Amino acid sequence: MAQYLGWLLAIVFLVACLVLGFFVLATRRLAREAETRVPARGRFVTVAGNRLHYVEAGQGRPILFLHGLGGQLHHFRHTLFSRLAGDFHLIALDRPGSGYSVRAGGATGRLGEQAAIVAAFIDEIGLERPLVVGHSLGGGVALALALDHPGKVGGLALLSPVTHQESAAPPQFAALSIRSPLKRRLLAHTTAIPMAMKRAPQTLAFVFGPQAAPQDYIIAGGGILGLRPSHFEATVMDFVALEHEVARYEARLEELDLPVGVLFGTADQVIRHEDHALPLAGRIRDFELELLEGVGHMPQFALPDRVEAFIRRMAEKAFV
Repeated sequence: MAQYLGWLLAIVFLVACLVLGFFVLATRRLAREAETRVPARGRFVTVAGNRLHYVEAGQGRPILFLHGLGGQLHHFRHTLFSRLAGDFHLIALDRPGSGYSVRAGGATGRLGEQAAIVAAFIDEIGLERPLVVGHSLGGGVALALALDHPGKVGGLALLSPVTHQESAAPPQFAALSIRSPLKRRLLAHTTAIPMAMKRAPQTLAFVFGPQAAPQDYIIAGGGILGLRPSHFEATVMDFVALEHEVARYEARLEELDLPVGVLFGTADQVIRHEDHALPLAGRIRDFELELLEGVGHMPQFALPDRVEAFIRRMAEKAFV
């Protein structure tokens, strides 16, 4: 009996290794395809141990774009650069760990840490008080940047920004609640990427809904870059780091002394405008809010004309 049990355990172990090997190879194949189809298109600069990837276009007063959770710089380059480059110097940054940017060792992903990196990036490439456009989590980073480094920023134009601490995240984010760095790395290189590929239609419907994701989002919008282990690890780190960080900056909103604009869809399924936009009124001195009726979490894809007009209006305020 003991001999048969030993054989059974050996077979189970062998099958487990084969399954694990299949996922490792599938992950590597998907990552290679992503990097082939959407290669790095910009420049690299090292800031505080972080190797940051960014793209530039146009001339004039600077506008710096910070993407949201799980995103990358193509969320702006693809949708807005051709509209604004004739009048402004545009810079879109892959936040640390996302896209082709590589995080420094020992990073935490906290808002204050990311804001300090962005402030150092502004100095490194010589931007003079840019208008900062932040989407979703990038909006939270932009707020932290303006609060911790007020001299670096001329104004904020926030799209669907994270501004307030929530008691519970939507169930769609459950797969990102991984506190163990070791577990994150193990999943990133085995099952996480193939499973993300399998769930892609549901994920896109959640993020873009009620609008449909653009047909060219996967390549032109850079969506395929999410199918890389490093990107998964960075997304999870960013999500876990939000737990206590948002409330800390939420409590300081009255300190903001610069123009702040918020553009938010009323049908956002990711975060609600009732929780993250309406409570800002009365707390920020120079504040304006524009609501987009029936629009979801990705207004730069759904209504680029309105987003362009919003950014231009905030630029007039920031660059007085």
